[in-house]
Parts: sequence; structure tokens; C-alpha cells
Amino acid sequence: MPASGRSWFGRAWPWLKYLVGLALAGLALWALTGRTGELSGASKYLDHLRWWWLALAVVVEVGSLVAFAKIQQRLLDAGHVHVSTGRLTAVTAAATAIANSMPAGPLVSAVFAFGQYRRRGADEALAGWTLAAIFVVASVTLALVAAVGVIVAGAEGAGLDLVGVTAAVLVGAVALGAVFLQRRALVWAVSGLVRVTRRVSGWPGGEHAAQVDRIIRRLTVVTLDVRQVLAVVGWGVASWVLDCGCLAVSFLAIGAGIPWRGLLLAYGAGQLAANLPITPGGLGVVEGSLTIALVQFGGAEASTVAAVLLYRILSFWAELPLGWATWGVLVWSGRSVTEPRELPEHVMKEVAS
Repeated sequence: MPASGRSWFGRAWPWLKYLVGLALAGLALWALTGRTGELSGASKYLDHLRWWWLALAVVVEVGSLVAFAKIQQRLLDAGHVHVSTGRLTAVTAAATAIANSMPAGPLVSAVFAFGQYRRRGADEALAGWTLAAIFVVASVTLALVAAVGVIVAGAEGAGLDLVGVTAAVLVGAVALGAVFLQRRALVWAVSGLVRVTRRVSGWPGGEHAAQVDRIIRRLTVVTLDVRQVLAVVGWGVASWVLDCGCLAVSFLAIGAGIPWRGLLLAYGAGQLAANLPITPGGLGVVEGSLTIALVQFGGAEASTVAAVLLYRILSFWAELPLGWATWGVLVWSGRSVTEPRELPEHVMKEVAS
């Protein structure tokens, strides 16, 4: 492909992907119109919510955001930058809303988080390293949760053909984590990814290329000891489990029993599907995969649809206005900026060598 064609495609791809996602979401809604019986039954459940369970579901979902903020806090602490849990929870809420509602949302969200880390005292190397570490931790811990779901589901889970996929994802995630913890392997992997991106889209180039290369060379300025690794993994697992807990409590909020045996497996499959670049925030994909898997494990169709819809209202739709409002507050308060910390001289010598 000529360089001009690659450049055009690189600029247009985020918007094309967003349009494709909306089209697929429209198809999902069209398909749901053929299931009016289940939807009608679901609406009856939602008309009789148990408000004390609904309040607990909200608390659990907020707890998931706080746990994700604790991951960031631990990683920044490893680079000797200390940010409050409340501030990072606000960053998490805003970044989640951006990722779930914009074309190229995950990329824009990462840029936003990078800027927030910088404003709180992290230099370019630490901010970039933290973003990479968050991705690794989220991938590894989600794979662990899905693997536990496969074990709990037992023979029933095999009927969904998810065992092989989950095992492959787990192996890949653990390998990714191992590469991340190895300094030279990390630099090699990130450099290779940047080279591929340049060939496909022509980005980064010029001054941006020099800046990216400088950040890559300094990605290894922070290392984690065993205690810190266990802490971030623990908070990562807690974040996913609490979010799954919101789904479980959603069943109680509509007065239905929780399909415990298949809950973790269905949740893991739904979250893995949400990470596919199809629709913003996995819109339509998560609802469909969760419902199908939970019904397979014995959940009644109408109550399962209602519980999944309630869970998505709390974990997706309600977080959009909250996150964007938080974004506005963070941007407004960002006028008081902390100067990024300079790396110690001995660390710079180590990186240069």
C-alpha cells in the first residue's frame, strides 16, 4: 500500500471502526426486537426492583473503580510518585467514560490518563510505563478470573467451547506479563510494535518518532519487586471480582436466583468479548455473550436478560455521564499543575547504558 494510502487509512480507521460498531449494535437491537417475549418479561422484573440490593450493586461497582485506581496508585508509587486514591478514582471514571463513548476511545483514554499522571508529578517514562503496566495487569488478572470460572463451571463449561479459548488467553496473558517484567524483552516488544505501526499507518514520524523512541529507551526505569507485583495483581483481581459482584447482586435486585456455577465463566467471556474492537465499550457484545452463557447454565431467559440489562445500566450507561462530569472537574482543576519529577542521575545513567 502506498504511503499516502496508509496515512489516509490510519486517520480514517478509528472513525470507520466506530461506524462499523454502531452498525453492529444496530443489528443487535434489530435482533432483540424478535425476542419481544423475553424483553417484555425482563421489563416486569425491572418494574419491581429491590432497592436495597440495587444500592449494594452500586456500592460494589464503585468498589471496582476504586480497586482499579489502587492498581494505578501502586504502580505510580513504585516510581516514587504518590497520588491519592480519590484522585485516581476520578481519573479512572473519566478515562472509562472516554474509552466507552468516543471513536478510538481507548487511545484517547490512554492519552488523557497519561496527561493526568504527568500533572501529578510523573515524568514521561513513568507515565508511559504505568499505562503499559495497567494493560498487562488487567489482561493477566482477567485471564485468571476466566480460568477460575472454567474450573468452577466444570463439565458444563465445556459445552460452551470456552475452555480452549480461556486457556489460550491465560497462557498469552501470563507470557505478556513475563515479557513486561523483563527489561530487555519489554523494550524489544514495544519497539517491534512501534515499527509495525509505522509501516501500517506512517505514525509516529518526525519529532513524534524521536519522542517515542526516547520513551521506549526509558520504559525500564521502574521495576517491581515481588511484594509490589502481588499487590497490583491482587487489586486487579479485586477490580474484576467486584465488577462481577455487581452482576451477581443485579440478580438479587430483580428478585432472581444467581446462577453461581456459570457466573464467573460467563462474566469472563463477556469481558473478553468487550475487549474486541467491535463496538464502544462492548455495547451489544457483552449483553449478548453474558445472556447466552448464563441461560446455558440454567438461568431463566427473562430474569437473566433483566439482570444483565441492570448490570450494564450500572457498569456502563450510568458511568458515562458520571465519568464525563468527572473529566470536566479534572480538566478545570488541572490549571494547578505539579511539575513532572526529573529522574535521578544514577537512573538516567543506568538507562543510557
